[in-house]
Amino acid sequence: MLKKTDEFSSVFSFRKRISSHFFVVHYRPNDTQVMRIGFVVAKKVAKHAVDRNYMRRVLREICRHGLMVNLEADAVIQVHKKFVHQDFSQVKQELNVIFDKIQKRLNG
Repeated sequence: MLKKTDEFSSVFSFRKRISSHFFVVHYRPNDTQVMRIGFVVAKKVAKHAVDRNYMRRVLREICRHGLMVNLEADAVIQVHKKFVHQDFSQVKQELNVIFDKIQKRLNG
């Protein structure tokens, strides 16, 4: 899990990203054997803290249980469009597609 500002800044400054309907995922290869993920949900996307926290919880849960890739990279998932409970399957599918693309770019 990415927590410190410097860790987020290093991923953003690497300037590699993939976009989808709901997200922009910034990524950077790392030297560890573990994939580290951080989440950014801006006030511009969801005005209420309850909504932002919900989106972070959903993303954390998808990454913990539903993500079928294991990258040696740091990733920051930046939400660009608000999603709700009905969008869960689409959100999960988008993240799987994005992380498959990242894995292909890092391996080849």
